[in-house]
Amino acid sequence: MVLNWPLMENNITRQDLDALIDFLKEEPILTQSSNVKFFEKEWSSWLGLESSVFVNSGASANLITLAALKEIKGGGEVIVSPFGWVSDIAAILQNGFTPVFVDVDPKTMSMDNQQILEKLNSRTRAVLMIHIQGFDGFTDDSLFKELNDRHIPLIEDVCESHGATHDGKKLGTFGLASNFSFYYAHHMSTIEGGMVCTNDQEFYQLIRMFRSHGMVREVTDNSIKDGYIQRHSDLNPEFIFAFPAYNVRNTEVGAVLGRNQLKRLDDNIIKRTQNLKLFLENLDANRYRTDFKIEGSSNYAFNLILREADDVLCEKVMKTLRENKIEFRRGSAGGGNQLRQPYLKGIVSPNAYKDFPEVDHIHFYGFYIGNYPTLKEDRILQLCTLLNKI
Repeated sequence: MVLNWPLMENNITRQDLDALIDFLKEEPILTQSSNVKFFEKEWSSWLGLESSVFVNSGASANLITLAALKEIKGGGEVIVSPFGWVSDIAAILQNGFTPVFVDVDPKTMSMDNQQILEKLNSRTRAVLMIHIQGFDGFTDDSLFKELNDRHIPLIEDVCESHGATHDGKKLGTFGLASNFSFYYAHHMSTIEGGMVCTNDQEFYQLIRMFRSHGMVREVTDNSIKDGYIQRHSDLNPEFIFAFPAYNVRNTEVGAVLGRNQLKRLDDNIIKRTQNLKLFLENLDANRYRTDFKIEGSSNYAFNLILREADDVLCEKVMKTLRENKIEFRRGSAGGGNQLRQPYLKGIVSPNAYKDFPEVDHIHFYGFYIGNYPTLKEDRILQLCTLLNKI
């Protein structure tokens, strides 16, 4: 029996569409307006932070977060994983920072916390922690303490890990700022979309300006706004551009979908995590890794990683998946080891990827398979049986 297993089933439901249709019947403003503001407030409340800024993608969230960081901290180094989406490293490069890479912990697939500590120095301007595919990337609290002592900001990329926790507290609430994505296959979707979240009000005001052309009128703190107006009396107060920034705003359509999807996010997270546990409990632990750090996870996709480097088994796995029409991604998140990608040629040494064996193992022997709330238990068990028979 062919399983016919896509990476993601449509997560824009009839209920979402009905909410959107009802909204459109009102002949509303469709550009950024009141629903965007409501969605930002509701998301902040759900996450447990003071402020959020809705943007057009998780990649844009990365971009303007690093732009605001540059304004506060100046140039230098940002520590990041070579295992993640291109936009994390791209945002570092686009803002003139130097990326410093750290290999991953195989139990979390996020950066090895001890290796991060070893890479900190006087030029470190931030640590960009990518919480991969729903896993908690923090192994203990030592990283927080050291960064706090050194006054080095922590930025969390939680694009694939909505609702995951560390010691019971949601990821995305531990650092200066956090970024989320609402792309199609993620825990919730606004078609395209992202969010920048923070408790730091200075940073929040910068993000609001960087989202919208660098315009001072986007600021909600009147003392900051008045200061710009007084210093630039020759300019129309409505058109003062503090930075050569971007237009990465989202729309009312995205916000209506986000507000409706947020209502069922917690239930969907529970189901996704139950699915992951069932998958790992029934997978052959002699051939595949099953010893991930599950505590606090909010699974994005089933991680299928060969325990050993085995080219024969790897080819058999891919052949079996294709024959059963099970969609997968080799290399897992973002295609594997980013240090092998052409955009980093000339920026890192040609053999830099060799210094990151854990990421490189996943690059060749790791896959992910779609996990979503509508999956039935019997299909997950069928998948495990199929993989265990290879």
